[in-house]
Amino acid sequence: MAQQHDYKIGITWTGNTGTGTSAYAAYERSYTVAAAGKQDMLCSADTPFRGDATRHNPETMLLMALSSCHMLWYLHLCADAGVIVTSYKDEATGTLVLPAGASGHFKEVTLHPSVTVAEKWMLAKANELHKEAGKKCFIANSVNFPVLHVSTCTVH
Repeated sequence: MAQQHDYKIGITWTGNTGTGTSAYAAYERSYTVAAAGKQDMLCSADTPFRGDATRHNPETMLLMALSSCHMLWYLHLCADAGVIVTSYKDEATGTLVLPAGASGHFKEVTLHPSVTVAEKWMLAKANELHKEAGKKCFIANSVNFPVLHVSTCTVH
């Protein structure tokens, strides 16, 4: 039997500067994302869309979701395979395409995980497990664009 997990967040727009959405330039794109038991996230649109560069935006949150899902699956698979990861960092990149007159879409996201493992014999398996993590990631399985992996692995 399939398992189901439900999630819930709340979003509150905080960008009313006094006249609401009376004009496109009259309001801020600021909002707060809240989830029970977690710290609120201050968010906005990305700067090309009149947003606040100091806040998270939907585009970077999509990269965060893809990168963290991949990492968590990868670490799980490494633990199961006896590969001891001592360090993991990722510099995810994504390309948003905005065709004239259209709302746009992500063309692709590339994860760039940099992994350190405890012993040299673990390198081959550590590199191989990125492919499996990519197949298992819930978020990557939910998007309609490629999520690529360009990884490096070294020994501690």
